Formats: sequence, C-alpha cells, structure tokens
Amino acid sequence: MTSVARSGAAALPVRQGERRWTEAELAKLHDQLAAEAAELRADIGKAESDIADRLSDAVADAGDDQADVGAKTYEREHELALTHNARELLAQNERALARIESGTYGVCESCGEPIGKARLQAFPRATLCVACKQREERR
Repeated sequence: MTSVARSGAAALPVRQGERRWTEAELAKLHDQLAAEAAELRADIGKAESDIADRLSDAVADAGDDQADVGAKTYEREHELALTHNARELLAQNERALARIESGTYGVCESCGEPIGKARLQAFPRATLCVACKQREERR
C-alpha cells in the first residue's frame, strides 16, 4: 500500500456515529481488493485462453450435429459472459483501489456524502451511498 493511503485512513469520510477508519482496517480492505483483483486477472487470462482454444477448435467441429453445435455455442457464450462479468468486477476493484490511493474512497459519487464505513466493509467496491443506490435501482 502506498503512503497516500496509509497516511489518509483517518481522513476518509464516515457517516455520523461511525468510528473513523484505522490504518489496519484500510490496509485489510486494500489487501482484500488487491487479492481479488489478482485472482480476477488470473481467471480472465485462463478464460481468454480457453475461449481462444474453443474458437480454434471450430474447424475440427465442422462435422458435429446441430445438438453438439448448439451445446458448444452455449458453452462459448456462457464463458464469454462470465469473462465479461469478471472484467467488470476487476474494473470495480481497480477503481476502489484507486480511490483508496487518492483519498476519495468512501465518498458517494452521486451526492458527495459519505457512503458509510459499514457499507464499504460489507461491499468494498461501493461507489454510491445507500440512498443514491436505491434511487438508481428505481430508475
């Protein structure tokens, strides 16, 4: 973790009635996000390799019947969807890490109010406070 994040734990915003972030809490959160990001990168790399292998097998599968073709297409689409979801999750983790590094972690991107320490501990990638997230989901 960088010195920016280490020196700014107590400066991160919290909701009224919540305790300030400690260095240990922020370090734990940072390490958790970084570990998840590394795992996601590895998963994405493996999935992309598997997808490439499946695409190169298309010539060998030329004689398959319709059911086999359908099953293989479904598998390929499923893998593509999972890879897309993993990329989205990785982007969220990297964004949270960048916000920790810049000292803006815990600020709602919609209203500018504190997101809440408890919410961030439960869902470290959160970028919106509960009220703004509920408003977004109603749209």
